Amino acid sequence: MTSQGFAPLTGVRMDRQFFRFEEYLEFDPALVVDVLQGRRFGVIFRDVIPVAAQKEMVAKFWNSPALRRRTGEPSYHVGTYHWNKPIDTYLAESAAETPHVMDVLDVTDSPWHWFRSVLAEELAREGASLRLAEMSGAKACPALIRAWNKEGDFSLEPHEDAAQCRDPQQAGFEAQQVLDYEICAVNMCIEHEEGGRLVLWNIRPDDETRRRLDIEHTGFSYPPETLTDFEQIRLDIRPGDIYVFNGRHVHAVDASRGNRTAVSFLLGYIDDRTVVTWT
Repeated sequence: MTSQGFAPLTGVRMDRQFFRFEEYLEFDPALVVDVLQGRRFGVIFRDVIPVAAQKEMVAKFWNSPALRRRTGEPSYHVGTYHWNKPIDTYLAESAAETPHVMDVLDVTDSPWHWFRSVLAEELAREGASLRLAEMSGAKACPALIRAWNKEGDFSLEPHEDAAQCRDPQQAGFEAQQVLDYEICAVNMCIEHEEGGRLVLWNIRPDDETRRRLDIEHTGFSYPPETLTDFEQIRLDIRPGDIYVFNGRHVHAVDASRGNRTAVSFLLGYIDDRTVVTWT
């Protein structure tokens, strides 16, 4: 047991040569495919979103009639998320919110549009396609635009993205097939004032750990005191950055001051020829 009474986390630790973030000044979709295929842990493309596009999306976000306040883990957001919901609820919300999401994303030099376009071209070279995740013809939300503003040590508590893809409430949703491959998180920073580093730990928790913490189908959250023995990365994020990483690892956003707004979605293969995204 740890000094705070929690049993140590168990799971997979990766080699230090893998557990690192690589930084680039130009966007390269081949590096995103490397993350998707488990050859790299994470990549960040610095200052690749044009300033004018950032400003226009930020203005549309804060003025959107669909702007909502999320409870529990406080944030403002446009769009919806599948986490801890019945699949019918998520898909109905996605249909209702997609026009508002696309209104925010549809700007000149939109990073959401060109990211997907060039990634789709790269995947096509390998005989694969890119699309939104579906179920019975209903489509996932294209993106979640959100601004974290929770007070405390973490504006987003430590969590991982694999557990939520096993939720029995979502049986039959294509995103659950991603667990046979890698699950990747994509974030596009369009507004960032101070703090709010991305924090990642070198642990992919196993089911025993999730059951012990009663987060088997949510992956949220891991008590910080259970993570002290694991190597960590703290990555400064700036407006204009796009970063992609393996969401099986526990990760968080540390304390931020002011607005920290990003366009986000999850990404992964569901079979050898199909990559899907969802929120």
